[in-house]
Amino acid sequence: MSVFDAKDRRFGGDYEDFRVGDTYKHWPGKTILEADNHLFCLMTMAVHPLHIDSNFSANADGVFSRTVVVGSYVYSLLLGMSVPDMSGRAIANLGTTDLRHLAPVYPGDTLYGESEVLTVRMSRTRPDAGVLTFETRGINQDGVVVARFTRSVLLKRRDSDG
Repeated sequence: MSVFDAKDRRFGGDYEDFRVGDTYKHWPGKTILEADNHLFCLMTMAVHPLHIDSNFSANADGVFSRTVVVGSYVYSLLLGMSVPDMSGRAIANLGTTDLRHLAPVYPGDTLYGESEVLTVRMSRTRPDAGVLTFETRGINQDGVVVARFTRSVLLKRRDSDG
């Protein structure tokens, strides 16, 4: 297994560049502002008061005592962080599975991302390409894994005739 620092790599990789078990630490992280969360919620109409109304959050009978960053924003940030290392040279995104929100993210938290290669295989339908499947994890400033998901992309092969 190898660990790659994003600052030392070019944008994306070809099929041959990835090995099962390799871990890519995405850089930089992102400190999430309350304004980021509000804007994303309003743009996507994800306007549950838990995400945009601090008075509601503080007085709700739930487990949170303050505004919680909407999960779709956390996912979007992590996906974006992974692109330069994992899918920057992809022909296509094939899908995302197993999205899990494991701990709350609050305005002011800093989110870091890392991805681990799970499988690398030749495409069944495109002899000039391969499929890369990896798990991306979001980790906050305290080292807590707050989210994870699995994503697959189609990558060009360097040694193809195309």
